[in-house]
Amino acid sequence: MNVNVYQHFRKDEHPFIDLVSNWLEQVEDQYAPVLTDFLDPRQAFILETLIRQNGELSFSFYGGYESAERRRAIIYPDYYEPTIDEYDICLFEIVYPTKFGQLSHGKILGTVVSTGVKREYFGDIISDGVRWQIFVKADIASYVALQVQKIGSFSVRLEEKKYVDILMPKDDWTLEKLTVSSLRLDNMISSVYNISRQRSKQLIEAGKVKINWTENKRPDFVLDLLDIVSVRRFGRIQIKEFEGKTKKEKYRLLLGVLRK
Repeated sequence: MNVNVYQHFRKDEHPFIDLVSNWLEQVEDQYAPVLTDFLDPRQAFILETLIRQNGELSFSFYGGYESAERRRAIIYPDYYEPTIDEYDICLFEIVYPTKFGQLSHGKILGTVVSTGVKREYFGDIISDGVRWQIFVKADIASYVALQVQKIGSFSVRLEEKKYVDILMPKDDWTLEKLTVSSLRLDNMISSVYNISRQRSKQLIEAGKVKINWTENKRPDFVLDLLDIVSVRRFGRIQIKEFEGKTKKEKYRLLLGVLRK
């Protein structure tokens, strides 16, 4: 990978840039498509940016349904036309006794990860408010179904569904415009949820904040385009667009915000 590419991204993203570079080389050398694991929006942005610098390769994303947040990518030569089936995604519905209570996104996520399945091996967890479904890589589907038999206090089973059975996800995200003095993690949380900078810092240092599904305890971490910040008991934030700066050099942002 051209070393000049690294300067446009954070240092912690360099290993992923190297991984994308290996994928591109593989497609070029073998002249055959490469299917990735599930990517978060920031990773998808990086992959797209790097591939667009290579005029000979194409790409497409799919996460099991049209508005998926986490998606697999197929990188391929120009002549190739991938089909939906090639993304190898299995859809499960989580069957549980709904009359005794409700599942939650956090409990489902924690249960699946506790089985040893890496986060990049499964995609979105969606709900219509009562029912829950999860998208996983087809080659680990049987393992996940075998391992996930209890979530919290509920006995559950994973029932494979066809794409025509996909739920209509309940979407509580709103678009909000915000002007901030800095893209620091503590400042963003403080500004969006209207809490003190000190309270924001405490949440981060207590391990209650994740960036792109990875715990981050650095209040001074600088956010970038399409990063997703999850704040326990508050919700989630995503930087959708940079809309320039004010005369006082403050950032104008378009955010996606989910409030609990």
